This record gives sequence, C-alpha cells and structure tokens, in this order.
Amino acid sequence: MGVKVTVISTSPNKKQEALEHLGADSFLVSRDQDQMQAAMGTMDGVIDTVSAMHPILPLISLLKTQGKLVLVGAPAKPLELPVFPLIVGRKIVGGSAGGGMQETQEMIDFAAKNNITADIELISMDYVNTAIEQLLKTDVRYRFVIDIGNTMKN
Repeated sequence: MGVKVTVISTSPNKKQEALEHLGADSFLVSRDQDQMQAAMGTMDGVIDTVSAMHPILPLISLLKTQGKLVLVGAPAKPLELPVFPLIVGRKIVGGSAGGGMQETQEMIDFAAKNNITADIELISMDYVNTAIEQLLKTDVRYRFVIDIGNTMKN
C-alpha cells in the first residue's frame, strides 16, 4: 500500500517471523539502544499496540517532525507522557479504540478485498483467566480471540 513497515519489538526472536511471515520491511529491537538511536527521527507514524506498562518516550523519539504516535493498547496504569519532545518536534499522540458497526464492517471489507488476515490465538472461555495472566506478563504471541460459543476450531 506504499508504506514502509517496521516492526518494533522487545524480543529479537520475532525478527524472522516479522520479516518473512508478516511482510515487514524492517525490524527494530526496542531494547537495543544502538538500533533505537539509529532509527530516531525516521518514522512518520507509530502504532503502539502494547497493553503492558512501557515507556513511550523512545517511541516518540522515533518520530519525524509532525509525526504521530497512535496508542491502541490499554495498559492498566497511566503511561508517562513527556511533553517537551512533543512540543519541540510538533508531534502528536492520539488514541483509537475499536469503531462502531459501520467502521468495523468497512475494515472487514477492506481486509477481505486486500487479502489481509490476522494471526490470532483462538481460546475458549475456560482459558480466559490464563490468557489474562499471560497478558499481564506480556507473554502473548498474537491477539487472543475468545470463542464464546465454543463453535470454532483451534
């Protein structure tokens, strides 16, 4: 679609999968200070999907002037928002939650038209407590999808 996609992860073990399976153009290990330093000021936007507590200043530092950081993960506690880098870099931090029925249908139609799929871990209701524990430990490979009616196969 004309954009360069970089996967940012704390784990270098996800690099091969990100590049080969997910089709990312590049991979950045957020715990590697040299990689983060080299990528500073190179991104137009960052979509932060992390639901665990984490610093967002390193993500803000990756943005170009007028870059946008969109938060879609929902940590249990408020994140610290450093204001000065936003002001001097004319950067924007925003959020987005799931849309209504019309927006959801538009996204499903777009994904179907463009052969976009999602990697998920399908779980049953009796696994929800375990899944929450995994989320709190950031021990999740993909997003959990709960099969409430127990009608889908894993």
